[in-house]
Amino acid sequence: MTTTPVRDHISTSATEESASRSGARLPLPRPRGPLSSALLAALTAGPPTDDTYAELARLRETATDALRREHEGGVLHDGDFQLTLTVLYGLHHRGIDGVDDAWEWDPALLGVRQSLERPFEAAVRARAGRPTCDATDAAGVARRLFELAEADDSPSMSRYVARHADADQAREFLALRSVYQLMEADPHTWAIPRLYGTPKSALVEIQADEYGNGRPGHLHAELFARTMRSVELDDTYGRYLGTVPTPSLVSLNTMWLFALHRRLRGAIVGHLAAYEITSSIPSRLYSSGFRRLGYGAETTGYFDEHVEADSVHEQIAARDLAGRLVEQQPALLDDVLLGMAACLAVEGDMGAYALSRWKEGESALLAPLENTASAGA
Repeated sequence: MTTTPVRDHISTSATEESASRSGARLPLPRPRGPLSSALLAALTAGPPTDDTYAELARLRETATDALRREHEGGVLHDGDFQLTLTVLYGLHHRGIDGVDDAWEWDPALLGVRQSLERPFEAAVRARAGRPTCDATDAAGVARRLFELAEADDSPSMSRYVARHADADQAREFLALRSVYQLMEADPHTWAIPRLYGTPKSALVEIQADEYGNGRPGHLHAELFARTMRSVELDDTYGRYLGTVPTPSLVSLNTMWLFALHRRLRGAIVGHLAAYEITSSIPSRLYSSGFRRLGYGAETTGYFDEHVEADSVHEQIAARDLAGRLVEQQPALLDDVLLGMAACLAVEGDMGAYALSRWKEGESALLAPLENTASAGA
């Protein structure tokens, strides 16, 4: 099946409607196994009560299976485990459809999250490896981050989209990325109040660009939503959560793990540096791929924006943000390297999975796009 590009025009009313959809709560997903089934059953029963605490105690017992896989990295391949974490993290962002907000800081539920985060963090650390850096000055740290990005040998999704992807695969790529891109920059913003001085100023400068510098309709998340609409995808926030594969959830959960824990503030800084350092050239390739398929500026505008912005952001993120943070707090060097390496690893895993499916002539989603209307509850 091929997709015909739509005309490059979005009305003001359509933009406002999209903003409303993009700002909605995370849709309640279908469970992917016993862990997510138990969690969703507890959360949708109403606000926390003594009865639901008993259910959470049973849920925490169920989570002990994940603890037994801690040293095997199995949690990175367990869709049930990853969806459960995604839902728990979603409570701290925009909330979940049908779930009372009182759950966000419920102590029993935080205990469940903690029991899942321990094996998850261990698996992410193992997947990232232990990169080292002899320097603790800003220039030396920045140089090492660029070296890590250069050494990354993950399969290139951007080159595939630029040269080989058909229209269906290009649309699937957007659906895969939408679980993050429709809230772009939000997890990294958690680090702002945890930094001070030059690193804080650098992060604010980057995030201001991500949020359109105060111009309505120019948030990068809104630009991505416009790209989705232009290829006839639903730009509702979280719309494709129910159909993205496990590697997409791992990528999202890694970001939230680093973002929500102050002790991992160095890791979320390194994660952002990885995004900025590795974004400009791939964005140019994605733009080229969509143009090859016949799409115009309404589709490529998001990527074109990142070609220019991230060529500047990469220097700010590597030197003024990550490098200066290490100068201030040398003890955070290992965490900055962790964030960088973990981002490269899990993003690479997501790309490798999608490319392997496409090269086999299969969908990279759990259900083809034309059937995703029934993919979520």
